Amino acid sequence: MNFEELVEYAKQNKCSDIHITVGTNLAIRRYGTLEILEPSPTAEESRNMIFSFLDQEQVERVSRGEDLDVGCMLWDGTRIRANIYHQRNNLAASIRLLNQYIPTFEELGLPPVVRDLAEMPRGLVLVTGPTGSGKSTTLASMVDYINKTTSRHIMTIEDPIEYVYPHNKAMIHQREVGKDVKSFATALRSALREDPDIILVGEMRDFETISAAITAAETGHLVLSTLHTTSAAQTVERVIDATPLEGQDQIRTQFSNVIRGVITQCLLPAADGNGRHVATEIMVANAAIGNLIREKKTIQIPSSIQGGRAQGMHLLNDDLASLVHREKITKEEAMKVSNDPASLDKMC
Repeated sequence: MNFEELVEYAKQNKCSDIHITVGTNLAIRRYGTLEILEPSPTAEESRNMIFSFLDQEQVERVSRGEDLDVGCMLWDGTRIRANIYHQRNNLAASIRLLNQYIPTFEELGLPPVVRDLAEMPRGLVLVTGPTGSGKSTTLASMVDYINKTTSRHIMTIEDPIEYVYPHNKAMIHQREVGKDVKSFATALRSALREDPDIILVGEMRDFETISAAITAAETGHLVLSTLHTTSAAQTVERVIDATPLEGQDQIRTQFSNVIRGVITQCLLPAADGNGRHVATEIMVANAAIGNLIREKKTIQIPSSIQGGRAQGMHLLNDDLASLVHREKITKEEAMKVSNDPASLDKMC
């Protein structure tokens, strides 16, 4: 099996990821479950698969022992995001297959309030969740919606670039960290001089990037980004905890003023084994939630979310229970991702 055949097999079986490791079996991830493929390719075949989608400079970097993040388009129009790394003195690659088109909010199963957040004129909107929960696709759907409906200048900062957006009503510039710009924080500071209306930051990895994103939101831009958190309250704490102690009071105030919403999501296997369903927690920032953030009372945020249903808010357990009741997912799968399994058990 060559790389083209492997990608085609993965696409036909609706897989999200491919794993190639020199010296052992190939593996694919289908609906969240890893499957080992037989028979095992030779070491040379595995190495050729990995090198087949790299250019000469990238091959040389990998051969020198460097790890590499790559985003590229394959021969058939499939776009991939890959990480090339070394383990046990052998080469390996983890490859994410991206959708060839950007799905709509409805196709993703996202609630209508996500559209409202995408239409915000300014502020900070965060999409959060564990690795593989569909954060990048949700952000892409938001950017694509803006692109189709408004005449605005969108600047994306990504590592690597995943989805490529054609110009529609909006003008979109995409910058790749490591190629077009040194770092997320450097790109954010530059973006303030590039007349954007909307800035997408692929990931808020450190305090420098978080601080620059909040500053961009304060100066009148809509900033979209991601964090690896599993609830709205945890998202607030992660932003504060990333800040040096002497600056935490200031960042609390700044964050409470610019945050517009948090979309927390996870993907669960369908009860019938055919696909996956998204479960979300939605926090829409209002005056009450802003006060809780400033007063260090984030533990009360879930109660405010429960009281904000009219604004489109809901807790993750609410969505999980709904999916279970509609027989979209099993209770067992819901319990695995719940932040409060005891409460969910009573709801189901």
